[in-house]
Amino acid sequence: MEFLKIDGQGDPNASQEYQEAVEALYAVAFQLKSAIKGRDPEIDSLVPPLEGLWWAEDVEAFTTGDKDAWFWTAMIVLPDDVSEELIQECIDGVKQKKDLPGLVRMRVGRYHEALSVQIMHIGPYADVGSTVEKLHAFAVDKGYRLRGKYHEIYLSDPNRTAPDKLKTIIRQPVE
Repeated sequence: MEFLKIDGQGDPNASQEYQEAVEALYAVAFQLKSAIKGRDPEIDSLVPPLEGLWWAEDVEAFTTGDKDAWFWTAMIVLPDDVSEELIQECIDGVKQKKDLPGLVRMRVGRYHEALSVQIMHIGPYADVGSTVEKLHAFAVDKGYRLRGKYHEIYLSDPNRTAPDKLKTIIRQPVE
């Protein structure tokens, strides 16, 4: 699948860089939705959820809470068959309307995950570590080896959902 992506490092709860990335991704995603609908009023697609890839040089950073050591890619999947020209038009349109620092780091890229295990986490993002541990234990117990970056898909809007009701799909590539 093709995604709008922005890479960074650090605690997503405290990092200005992460907040700027999310703001830029949503601004372009909504501009793209509007542009598609403007070209064909019959098409009214939803803006896909925010997703994140997470990794650290030392995987223990996820269990020790050393969020400054986390690396991330914030991303939103692109609609099928959207041209590079339309994507660039939307990025340029957002640049004309808003001064969003995250736009300069935005890129378009493919992501192929392949075989993965997944689990639904319900609750605050801060509590996701125990769910990740369960997922990793499940994978190892079933004879899989963990590989790659772990992947979160945020199904709830944290501005409209109580923290204890937030839904996040957690995926871990395995082999």
